[in-house]
Amino acid sequence: MSKASIHFFTEDTTYTLKKKTIIKDWIKSVIAAEGYVLQELNFILCSDEYLLRMNLDYLNHDTYTDVITFDNSEEPKTIVGDIFISIERVQENAKQIKVSTANELCRVMIHGTLHLLGYLDKTKAEKSKMTEKEDHYLSLLVNA
Repeated sequence: MSKASIHFFTEDTTYTLKKKTIIKDWIKSVIAAEGYVLQELNFILCSDEYLLRMNLDYLNHDTYTDVITFDNSEEPKTIVGDIFISIERVQENAKQIKVSTANELCRVMIHGTLHLLGYLDKTKAEKSKMTEKEDHYLSLLVNA
């Protein structure tokens, strides 16, 4: 069994993620709090166009989005996944809701992680539960 790891990559963007260690520790604590075991989690920060191509190629959705999550786990309660995040969408959303890009990026990162933890957001009730979890876990993130 390999050591649990979280990695950050960029594709088609120059954005630089700050405070990576704090964010990694936070995400690991969320996964543990939900009773899951982390094996490997990759965050790929990318451009709108890159994520649009992913959305078309893999999900057959012709829309811009802020996050796409791929669950690659083969065992229950185990996290192995790739989370693709459009930095341009995050920056735009942050402006609209008047928060920092870093704050909105953390929300989107935990949103993708929550999908891997089994949370859905298709119905109104699921969206409500997802937002409640996001808010709870964001409140535990200090100094990011």
